[in-house]
Amino acid sequence: MFEQDETLNALREALELTPENSVLRSQLAKLLMSRGQLEEAEKLLRQGLERQSTSEVLQATLAECYRKLGNVSAALVIVEELVKRPNCKPQYFIQHARLLLLKGQLAQAVQAYRRAIADNPELADPDLAAALDIQPSGDAEPWREDPDVDEEGRIRMPAGEIPQESPSFEMEKPDMGFDDVGGMDDLKKQIRLKIIEPMKHPELYRAYGKKVGGSLLMYGPPGCGKTYLARATAGEIDAAFYSVGLHDVLDMYIGNSEQHLHALFENAREHAPCVLFFDEVDALGASRADMRASSGRHLINQFLSELDGVDSVNDGVLILAATNAPWHLDPAFRRPGRFDRLLFVPPPDRQARAAILRILLRGKPQTEIDYDAIAKKTEKFSGADLKAVVDQAVEGKLEEALTRGTPQPLETRDLLGTLKQVKPSTAPWFASARNYAMYANEGGIYDDILDYLKMR
Repeated sequence: MFEQDETLNALREALELTPENSVLRSQLAKLLMSRGQLEEAEKLLRQGLERQSTSEVLQATLAECYRKLGNVSAALVIVEELVKRPNCKPQYFIQHARLLLLKGQLAQAVQAYRRAIADNPELADPDLAAALDIQPSGDAEPWREDPDVDEEGRIRMPAGEIPQESPSFEMEKPDMGFDDVGGMDDLKKQIRLKIIEPMKHPELYRAYGKKVGGSLLMYGPPGCGKTYLARATAGEIDAAFYSVGLHDVLDMYIGNSEQHLHALFENAREHAPCVLFFDEVDALGASRADMRASSGRHLINQFLSELDGVDSVNDGVLILAATNAPWHLDPAFRRPGRFDRLLFVPPPDRQARAAILRILLRGKPQTEIDYDAIAKKTEKFSGADLKAVVDQAVEGKLEEALTRGTPQPLETRDLLGTLKQVKPSTAPWFASARNYAMYANEGGIYDDILDYLKMR
């Protein structure tokens, strides 16, 4: 113990002289962790990352510290970013495998472990291999048990004829605009400048060589109005609106998903001006680094090709997308000309919550409602949460109306009373997003999250 104390003091003194030495900081943190001083190690590492936010050695050590603290989700966030980087060190895949195993994701853990051993056989860990149920000989391959996957991990072509039916897409003309969207004034302003004005004044933008259209990615916690905002954007420019779901694109037969996606874009080009909206876009454009099957990568390549307008022109086509998890989207989607413009859609602020409540209560029997009082009590509530508040209050009034035989007006106390049952649903999202914003924020892409959480 005395020798450890001496080493600890020596490392501390050395770090004071060279605070930018990430390797030294990592060694000190590891010694603290070995002594069970996990909170001190975490603080030391986070201080280092404030100076050197992209240091791999500090990130990997912090992930290990989080694992020991039992915060597996935070550790996984950091390591998932490390393994996506080019020329990733094999030991990070071992770290990834351990975390995936703790999360119960056995197949992915096996894949990560095998990749590490393939790059560096000296990293073989018999205990981890046994926990993953990997045979010492290494002969067993996880895909051998899957009759639909060949020896190289590729999905087999199904037997029989492949149907070539063209998908049908429903077009709508939204009868709503920004006036029907409560709050979100800053977001509306950004969409007007980046999207709507170019569509309304195409000749002016073309004079400067700017295309009319483009793409924009909205992200944030669920239920905060991303889909509603996309539909209102189409209504503002009197454009056709296509809402694309997974079922509109994905197909069990190889090659058909790419054909469906191409047909969808072609249909949108024929009906320009139009808004093409992809909800939960991360399900279609997940990171290729996480994929074993080549079919998923082919679909992403097709998606990128359509966004670039390689074979066709996307002039007049506005491509909007929404996701709750932008960190799962393949990085190629965020390159210039694609979804390079990100809009953070947070829970509505106090003024916006009051506006949303006015819209939700429009046309319903009511007395003088103190919207500001309700808005004050519903901090961090999403638009969907506010709708739940109104729905519960209405149900209570319906019961009362059935008893009395006449409609009873909603009052402020009815809405405030439902707050005992309805709680904000955005907290879990921010718990996860905070980790990405702190430890996987290359280029400041998630600075809006840090600003919202008042962490900058």
